[in-house]
Amino acid sequence: MTPAIPPVAIVTAASRGMGAACARELARRGYRLALLARSAEVEALAAELGGVAVRGSVTDADALERVVEAARLKFGQVDAVVNNTGHPPKGDLLSLSDEEWHAGLDLLLLAVVRMARLVTPLMLTQGSGAMVNISSFAAAEPGLGTPVSSTLRSALGSFAKLYTQRYGSGGLRMNNILPGWIDTYAVAPEVVGTIPAGRPGTADEVARAAAFLLSSEASYIAGQSLLVDGGLVRAV
Repeated sequence: MTPAIPPVAIVTAASRGMGAACARELARRGYRLALLARSAEVEALAAELGGVAVRGSVTDADALERVVEAARLKFGQVDAVVNNTGHPPKGDLLSLSDEEWHAGLDLLLLAVVRMARLVTPLMLTQGSGAMVNISSFAAAEPGLGTPVSSTLRSALGSFAKLYTQRYGSGGLRMNNILPGWIDTYAVAPEVVGTIPAGRPGTADEVARAAAFLLSSEASYIAGQSLLVDGGLVRAV
């Protein structure tokens, strides 16, 4: 029997935090990796995990193209993508400038759209593929403290639905993960007190959810936004 070819995943903003955790979890599950991040740490992580690294930002269309091409040249295919990003500008609702809103658009939504343009033809040729976008609980419960994130991550939920409608018949899936408060950043005690689980989540917990959604075990889950928040969001 011919052994199965290990799948290939692209992970963006992969040098630390949830992105690095996703890369490590996918490597543990047998994925070959192409990693994108701005810092040199991504090169060390790729070397550790036997993958390939590209330095650049998710807001740079050329960097996205380079990491997809690196995956194609190194491994010959792209089976999965974890679209992870940094954090958009914060500020008072009407005090944020046009430039700050446009920066958030590039970071949170267009980065996913651009990646989808690049990998969808490859995945359609293969007859399968899955993408997971690391979003935020703010998409389900908007907060005045994060107006750019709340607005544009909600739009990302719509995009995942539309992508599924357009490409689901080709064997492609896109889902979002909505993390709650995660311990990659300090979480104040008064915030922890609002979480029913009684603690922040971990990057590894987000990574395991991402790996599940990319896997064949989630083959009938598409266009969904999964809260990984310890029960934080009360909305139904």
